[in-house]
Amino acid sequence: MNGIKDEWMTECGSIRLLLGDCLEILPGLEKVDAVVTDPPYGLEWREQGFKKQPILDYKEAKGWDLLCSDKAIKAIKCYSSWIIWGGNYYASAIGDCPSLLVWDKMTGKNLFADCEIAFSRCNTKTTRIFRHQWCGVFKDSERGEQNLHPTQKPVALMEWCLGFLPNTQTILDPFMGSGTTGVACIRLGRRFIGIEKEPKYFEIAKRRIRDELDKTRLIEKPKKLVQKSFVE
Repeated sequence: MNGIKDEWMTECGSIRLLLGDCLEILPGLEKVDAVVTDPPYGLEWREQGFKKQPILDYKEAKGWDLLCSDKAIKAIKCYSSWIIWGGNYYASAIGDCPSLLVWDKMTGKNLFADCEIAFSRCNTKTTRIFRHQWCGVFKDSERGEQNLHPTQKPVALMEWCLGFLPNTQTILDPFMGSGTTGVACIRLGRRFIGIEKEPKYFEIAKRRIRDELDKTRLIEKPKKLVQKSFVE
């Protein structure tokens, strides 16, 4: 398949991670049921915003935090079901959408947005709000865990998103980042395909997903993963 620079997959094929540009990979990708993704918003990071965020590297962010092309967004819209976080930044490419999903971060005054918006075509026809605090020691989940990506979302948020896609088996995230959507898929027994073009975050996602698979096997019997073939 064109565009794949590296690949990692579980033995049963339920999780597949691809390193490369999604625009090059998507045309040859096997069938999936839905897309849940968080593309870069092109926020033009400013140096002062990084002083209290040691994980963030200003020069690095200037490189990856670029608004992706309308072509990539329109490729995602070709799927029957999708949830695109930051949809308000891509409104012209997305056009009409059946519903909005809103994440209220409950953070009060801070350097970043108080909430984030996803444009979606999923199992809801109205606006839904997920209230989940995501600020330092006061986070509602993942307390004490270091964020592995500058715009990392809570796993709980992605699990909430998957709740609006109850009949989907294989989930695609073409902007995988640190693999949060993949972790949510493991916890809910879904198949997952993730694409990431930055080698650093591809390796982080791979390690994080391996850790989650190990944790699932050690702590509890994992939910049954549907062993449906990717090819119809």
